[in-house]
Amino acid sequence: MPPPDPSITRIDGPWRHLQVHANGIRFHVVEGTVGSEGPQPEAERPLVILLHGFGSFWWSWRHQLSGLADARVVAVDLRGYGDSDKPPRGYDGWTLAGDTAGLIRALGHKSATLVGHADGGLVCWATAVLHPRMVDAIALVSSPHPVALRASTLTRRDQGRALLPSMLRYQLPAWPERTLTQHDGAELERLVRSRAGAGWQATPDFSDTMGYLRQAIQIPGAAHCALEYQRWAVRSQLRGEGRRFMRSMKRPVNVPVLHLRGDADPYVLADPVTRTQRYAPHGRYVSIAGAGHFGHEEQPGAVNEQLSRFLAQLRG
Repeated sequence: MPPPDPSITRIDGPWRHLQVHANGIRFHVVEGTVGSEGPQPEAERPLVILLHGFGSFWWSWRHQLSGLADARVVAVDLRGYGDSDKPPRGYDGWTLAGDTAGLIRALGHKSATLVGHADGGLVCWATAVLHPRMVDAIALVSSPHPVALRASTLTRRDQGRALLPSMLRYQLPAWPERTLTQHDGAELERLVRSRAGAGWQATPDFSDTMGYLRQAIQIPGAAHCALEYQRWAVRSQLRGEGRRFMRSMKRPVNVPVLHLRGDADPYVLADPVTRTQRYAPHGRYVSIAGAGHFGHEEQPGAVNEQLSRFLAQLRG
């Protein structure tokens, strides 16, 4: 059977699919249409960009695309994922921040609020530090500050056990790609189940989502590109560019910050979130009851309530 075409990620719903060129590549962007018929011109509505995590694509933000109003809300297939381009390079923090800054400009805005989960959260932190004039605020779902997460992983046995085994396995060549894509992406479902709360796993929404994710990871090049994010995160620590990146991340984050973590998240524990307060001392830190690592999908009502309140405060 031939591998799936990237067009399988163009799923119908209360949104529209766009092609946007930024930072030298083409991105698949999905724009929510809820509230878009109002009198305010598109470029004058505040822009909110949603950035997904490892092994996913824009679909992980379906509840936010249809549930956040009074803003121009867009979800992106990150570089290498879904229907976006899959270049061989550019999976470092510097380039990913440049992708987001380029998307803001390409969408006709001067700045945006960024919302990210896991790897997408790293992009939020990096963009806020490296392109501060283009970021109004950041909201994170299970994505502590990268320096805080590294410190917790290296000094606490529980966080190290949760994070390091998979990240170290992913450093091997070729084998992780085969593992992620064989048996129609069964390994990706196993990984998501190991990090998600039991409640979500028992729902039809979970089954539908895993069907989409298992197909999307088999798009040619997608598994390799997804793993390149993880490989850079580890290998860069041994190189000058990684040390420079981490030094730059120690600058204060001077925009409003909201961090949401599921209280049953077995992958990102409470300690790195506590350490994050050193880098964003005025941020707001919220625990989402009954959620695992995928709070925005497991408890979308609670997450949308927090995000809507955060966005309303930004508007004054």
